[in-house]
Amino acid sequence: MAQSGSRAPARARPAKDRTTLYEEITSKIIAELEAGRLPWVQPWGSSGVRAPLGLPKNAATGRAYSGINVLILWGAVVENGFTVQSWVTFKQALALGGHVRKGERGTIVVYADRFVPDDVRARAHDRGQEPRAIPFLKRFTVFNAEQCEGLPDGIASAPPTVNTSLILPQAQALIRATGADIRIGGDRAYYDVAGDFVRVPSPQAFFEPINFSRTLTHELGHWSGAGHRLNRDLSGAFGSKIYLQEELCAEICSAYVCAALGIVPTVRHADYLGAWLDHLREDNRAIVRAASAASKAADYLLAFRDRLPAPARPENDAPAPTEKVA
Repeated sequence: MAQSGSRAPARARPAKDRTTLYEEITSKIIAELEAGRLPWVQPWGSSGVRAPLGLPKNAATGRAYSGINVLILWGAVVENGFTVQSWVTFKQALALGGHVRKGERGTIVVYADRFVPDDVRARAHDRGQEPRAIPFLKRFTVFNAEQCEGLPDGIASAPPTVNTSLILPQAQALIRATGADIRIGGDRAYYDVAGDFVRVPSPQAFFEPINFSRTLTHELGHWSGAGHRLNRDLSGAFGSKIYLQEELCAEICSAYVCAALGIVPTVRHADYLGAWLDHLREDNRAIVRAASAASKAADYLLAFRDRLPAPARPENDAPAPTEKVA
């Protein structure tokens, strides 16, 4: 917990540390993009990766990681060939009755927060204003459950394989639960901001039927940003920085939602690769902002599914969503 008082020298470092941390994260993402890999797709783009679909979770608290940490931990799963997505800190492993194996190297994740420097607080007080908090990132280290020994049964074991026969009905249930105005027809997929509706081609227009669900989660990502929902800036013209940032958010949101539903994420906008690279090189905080916004959008969408009563959860013979057919 941040404390006010006589720690001014310690607070002189966060700006530099924060910049360095943003640069480290962005450089890693750029390296992946330059290699033709997208961190929000890569974990399940290779047959050599054995980890199950899903969002990484803290094994001690049960909480799912969010924002840029999802991409960081997915990348660690790929790099190290882990088969589980459970993570703990060194102290949490001990508290659970186990320990991190000697010689294991942890993965750096980040925690975002805000604080008000003493001088800013004092100046605002003198002027009768509210002090403005400054955002900062704090790093800490986590270890995959497979890097530990002595953890309770179940923590280091891989969850059961997703029943693929339920994948599409799960997506249909989410779509239905949102109540979004979805219009099927035409040859393009997009979210109409002014009309507040999603347009998507019919399932038969896709080479793989599952891409219908993937495409809808992307467009619902945009839908979540409307002014009366999460209120993101959707005003960007095609090719603008605002437009690219929103596309990046929706793309990562789709990956997060798909992973949570048991659908292998895929990229729909490989043609944006060069533009995204330029965007990230110009702004080393863009990927962190996009991943954070994507997590909020994914949480917003998945909350609709989580509010469904148990009997309404999809079964193998679940009916198709009640979209409007153009």
